[in-house]
Amino acid sequence: MLSSQQFQTLFDATLNRYCEARFLTPSQLSDTQWYQFLATLSHQTVLQHFPANAPLANTRKVNYLSMEFLIGRLLGNNLLSLGLYDETNQQLAKYGKNLVDILEQERDPSLGNGGLGRLAACYLDSMASLSQPAIGYGLHYQYGLFKQAFGDEGQQLESGDGWERDFYPQQYHRADFRQTVGFGGKVSLISGDKYAWQPEWTIFGEAFDLPVVGYKGVQQPLRLWQGYSESAFDLATFNDGDYLDAESRVVDAAKLTKVLYPNDNHAEGKALRLMQQYFHCACSVADILKNHLAQGRTLEQLPEFEVIQLNDTHPAIAIPELLRLLLDQYDLSWEQAWAIASKTFAYTNHTLLPEALEQWDQKLLTQLLPRHILIIERINDQLRQQVEAAFDKAEFDAAWQETAVLFDQRVRMANLCVVGSFAVNGVAQIHSDLVVSDLFPAYARLFEGRFHNVTNGITPRRWIRQANPKLSALLDQHIQGDWTQDLSLLNQIEPLAKNPAFQTAYRAIKQQNKQALAAEIEQTLGLKVNCEAIFDVQIKRFHEYKRQHLNLLNIIATYQSLKANPQQDFVPRVFIFAGKAAPGYFMAKQIIQAINGVANVINQDPDMQGKLQVAFLPDYRVSLAEKIIPAADVSEQISLAGKEASGTGNMKLALNGAITLGTLDGANVEIAEFAGNENVVIFGHTVDSVRELREQGYVSKTYYEQDAVLKQAIDTLADGTFSNGDTERFEALVNDMLNHDYFCVLADFASYREAQDIVAKRYQDQTAWVESTILNTARLGAFSSDRSIRDYQTRIWKK
Repeated sequence: MLSSQQFQTLFDATLNRYCEARFLTPSQLSDTQWYQFLATLSHQTVLQHFPANAPLANTRKVNYLSMEFLIGRLLGNNLLSLGLYDETNQQLAKYGKNLVDILEQERDPSLGNGGLGRLAACYLDSMASLSQPAIGYGLHYQYGLFKQAFGDEGQQLESGDGWERDFYPQQYHRADFRQTVGFGGKVSLISGDKYAWQPEWTIFGEAFDLPVVGYKGVQQPLRLWQGYSESAFDLATFNDGDYLDAESRVVDAAKLTKVLYPNDNHAEGKALRLMQQYFHCACSVADILKNHLAQGRTLEQLPEFEVIQLNDTHPAIAIPELLRLLLDQYDLSWEQAWAIASKTFAYTNHTLLPEALEQWDQKLLTQLLPRHILIIERINDQLRQQVEAAFDKAEFDAAWQETAVLFDQRVRMANLCVVGSFAVNGVAQIHSDLVVSDLFPAYARLFEGRFHNVTNGITPRRWIRQANPKLSALLDQHIQGDWTQDLSLLNQIEPLAKNPAFQTAYRAIKQQNKQALAAEIEQTLGLKVNCEAIFDVQIKRFHEYKRQHLNLLNIIATYQSLKANPQQDFVPRVFIFAGKAAPGYFMAKQIIQAINGVANVINQDPDMQGKLQVAFLPDYRVSLAEKIIPAADVSEQISLAGKEASGTGNMKLALNGAITLGTLDGANVEIAEFAGNENVVIFGHTVDSVRELREQGYVSKTYYEQDAVLKQAIDTLADGTFSNGDTERFEALVNDMLNHDYFCVLADFASYREAQDIVAKRYQDQTAWVESTILNTARLGAFSSDRSIRDYQTRIWKK
């Protein structure tokens, strides 16, 4: 680590060189140029003065494969980890600059979508901070999912989310790490288990490394692959989706890393997404093998020194890819190759939703990856023999239908992950239990000891230290030891929860954070919100199971109640939303449009000013989350019980002093256990009661007909009140709730309304409310991603 004097010398010398190269003086630099200078300075400091990966005695090197890494802005985080944040601010002050303003010039790298990618980023941070040898492997996307805006009718508008990846100053191009990746073509048997694959076309992948800087730990790479081709691009053929026409097709490899998760609601999008996934895995597996063999180790030693952690099913094709290399390139037998591969992979399951358990059409996979489909068929045949041996004839059909990797002309990637991995873990205790009991019961019987739980966590460096510096300063004053490294030390403030002086300081920080968010809302939306109101926050990807429309129905009902009785005793509320819907997800986009429609009416109603307001902040991203989370009073975690694997937004919000309003789903269960049931507000059906509801024959319209408040809310959504008289705009959403409602929104509406009343009553007693928020911060140190990584080390990655 650099001393203050060493850093001052480095700062001055680097600044002089930067200015001389541009024929400028420091006073002439724009804030953007100051950012570019600091990013270059930080990057050089990391590479020259910070230790790199070093082996640990009791764990393997982790190769973390994920299709997304939502890393957020890096400069501030790196300066904190380097211990140079305050020193940098002091140096900037000499030139009349403030570091906070300079950090605002950085774009969020568009490398992820939501919780999956953010979790991956937190885990890389923790592995580096704990000196766990690791490399993250992803794709070097040019555009993120999309940049979100809203149209005149409140609809989601999507545009390219370019983050200027080619000019990002905190990365370096590893052109020497070139990998070759093939698609299509023919396969011929050589002998025994060895085949020759002659791809029909070949592309190249080159690496771009982003150093992940651990807090007082080490730096290690996030290696991102970018596609290249020496061929021209045939746009018409690409648009037609005719990838496999040997005479007319020419693939532009750059398209593979153009956009995060191309829209896959049509055949061409599905093919491109599968190509993305294989490109990612082929480059990564080749790099892993090259690095392993370069150490002078044998292939048989691969499981001893390396583990490949699959973050969900997106990198599942890495399993047959490793087998292909071992069989065809290194001439191992099937038994030898399988013994190595099956001890190298571990799989994290992130969902119980059937539609989210990835499957590929067998014909498509055969066309694009003809060698891999043969390997998958071999895995499937081998598995069938195991199932036949483990289950009697009466059980076999059901067991095979659950466990088969190839079934009904579909390749089931979650099944491939379970079969090809030595360990499978869920991400919250309730989720892990349901993986065994509901999702994969036959696998649990077949592979005893393979299933584990590792509850998710968040990095305190990003989500408290950086996102909430005022709270961090208060914690520093009252905690002995570095809580940033050991989040369990937060329990030292529990005795202060009833202390009036500490309560006053804690509440003042929350109020300052609310004022800062209010300024952001006013700047973005032109809406001036009441900072004395409850800031009720729901920020996450839009999906029906997350039930943003349950929140919406309550807002409508509350609005109608206030209009009918303006003089009622009411605790003011600002409902804050942020999140994106996938471009092809019609119903999620309907919900977004409906929220904006309701917000438009409420915010323009003079009767609601200072009482009820709705703010939907567009283009949700890490840097926006860092502004919303410290200001939240209420954390909406209202998914249908049994559908959210874990969640991490719930942890970030609770640790920053928001009261969880949620169902017994995902990590909410553990949050309630640690914080205490009296310091959260739980409502709604449980996993068991949802199951009973379905078994009895759930009819959502019954709830509509029997609840006048609910009926009026839905009717008003349907009659054009919130759509300028257009009765068709939200017709699909209304029809779904009344006639389908798979996620039981109407069944939980009354309970949710009661829970909102409880929140309002608690908030009126500020002494008790602040005590609860302090206890949430004090008692939830277990939700550190450092603890998660230690769990992986002891339960999954151990030798």
